[in-house]
Parts: sequence; C-alpha cells; structure tokens
Amino acid sequence: MRPLKYLAGYAPAITEQVHALIDSDKLPALLLKKYPQPHDIKTDKALYTYTMDLKNQFMRQSNPLSKVVYDDKIDVLHQALGLHSVVARVQGGNLKAKNEIRIGAIFKLAPPEFLKMIVVHELAHLREKQHNKAFYKLCEYMAPDYHQLEFDMRLYLTYLDLGGTLY
Repeated sequence: MRPLKYLAGYAPAITEQVHALIDSDKLPALLLKKYPQPHDIKTDKALYTYTMDLKNQFMRQSNPLSKVVYDDKIDVLHQALGLHSVVARVQGGNLKAKNEIRIGAIFKLAPPEFLKMIVVHELAHLREKQHNKAFYKLCEYMAPDYHQLEFDMRLYLTYLDLGGTLY
C-alpha cells in the first residue's frame, strides 16, 4: 500500500478506507458529490476582497493585512497550503510590520469550502502563531466545520497527488 502523505497522522482504519476509495476509483466521485463546483475567486484582487470580508466579519480588531495573493511558488505537495508572514520594513526612523497572506496557486481551482478553510487558517495566525487549542477554536469560530473541511481537503490533495484532476 502506498503511503498517503496528506493523511499520515490519521488512524490506520481511516487510511485503509481512503485506500479502498482510491483502489475502487470512487474518490473523485465522492469529492465531486460533496464539492461539485470550483470557486470563482481567480484574481489576487478578488482573493484580497474575499479575505478582508472574512476578516471584517470575524476578526475586526486584529492587525491589518497589507497583501493577500495567490502564490505559484508555494509548492503544496512539499511545503504548505498557504503562508502568513510579517514583513518588516524600515521607513525613515521607524520599523513598520506588514501582514501578508499567500495562498498556494493550486487552490485557484479548488472548491469554495477549501478556499475558505485555508483563508480562515491563515487569518487565525494573525492572533495565534502556533497551532494550539486556541488557534483551532478560532478556526472553528470562523468555520464551524473546519476539521471536516481540513480532512476533505486532504483527500482532495491526495487525489491531485495521484495525478487526478477534479475540475
């Protein structure tokens, strides 16, 4: 059985079920049934607007964002889904810090629920830097089905890793 790198931390019973879905070629049908359409947020400007709407809805008091972009240099298959970074710049005699969010370009063709899950994850890093209990509580506050979406997104990435295309 081939190891499933996106599901490495899950129980063997779950990974066996996923292997069965893959072997019977039912994984794409399952994903398409739950997530029939990709989102329509294709540009960096639309992504920034979408992210700011979520931020203003759930995290109005948090630090401002200066940039939200799709980044084709983020290799989700080996590195990350998205990145939250603080860029420090010297302006005159002052040090200015700007928050930036970069989402892997592979998610331009993902279901809207997955994009929301990734944006929520990166927004949560504005308040909580570590993946701790408070971090995941904040994610669940912004997306109540966060953990199910994360699992389903891991299934989606597993399917893409096997060479499949959903949309």
